[in-house]
Amino acid sequence: MRKSGLALFAVLAVLLSADSAFAQTTVGAGLGSASIGAGLVIIGAALGFAKIGAAALEGMARQPEAAGKIQPAMIVIAALLEGATFFALLVCMVKG
Repeated sequence: MRKSGLALFAVLAVLLSADSAFAQTTVGAGLGSASIGAGLVIIGAALGFAKIGAAALEGMARQPEAAGKIQPAMIVIAALLEGATFFALLVCMVKG
């Protein structure tokens, strides 16, 4: 509950501070939508990687004999998440 409350607070802080970022008319005068989007992408990716790692380690701890099957699946899922993260960052940079 504490982590979800902290994540909600971080999202609200970004959204409330976005008004001044979006109000800028000159390039480079403040935070742009690309930097806010990139920050949100990185936060989401970090949470995803943390969840993948925690679930894989818990699964290996509960069933050590399944570690040989869990680890490759974890690496594939992490690679897919990384690809989606890079794509989202590129979209943020192109649109920003």
